Amino acid sequence: MREAYIRKLIRLVEESKIESLEISSWGRKIKITQPAQHSTNGSSHKSAMYEQVMVAAPAPIPGQVATTAPAPGIAQPASTVVAESGKTVVIKSPMVGTLYASASPDSPPYVSVNQKVTAGQVVCIIEAMKLMNEIESEFSGRLIKILAENGKPVEFGQDLFLIEPD
Repeated sequence: MREAYIRKLIRLVEESKIESLEISSWGRKIKITQPAQHSTNGSSHKSAMYEQVMVAAPAPIPGQVATTAPAPGIAQPASTVVAESGKTVVIKSPMVGTLYASASPDSPPYVSVNQKVTAGQVVCIIEAMKLMNEIESEFSGRLIKILAENGKPVEFGQDLFLIEPD
């Protein structure tokens, strides 16, 4: 499931009166829950914190080890973090896998240094378990530095790109 789709589901839960939402798609399952609304002095209070967010991988093939990982960008507040200078943001890897800068070896890279990046633009692909996951920028700005190498493994939370927001 794409990160943008998961964010829409979170907003749906926040804006509605439901306490939990569970969706299954292509062998993956995500469950979003929030605390029940509490009434204080006649007003209702809704917390944006979630009790549980889980993505379960498809059933493992016999002989393989099964793993469960948090949903990309959901278990933490966001996949971007404001750097110490306050003028740049870092796009972090939402998963473990192999980073590819382009769709194929013959294609030009999705982004390059000093290029303008828009919110929702694909900046790279991370291959995990033979699945290609497009990583999108969450904001607009100018790409200052590429911190990960094409074709090399990346870890969860590893810095990938440094961007100066508009």
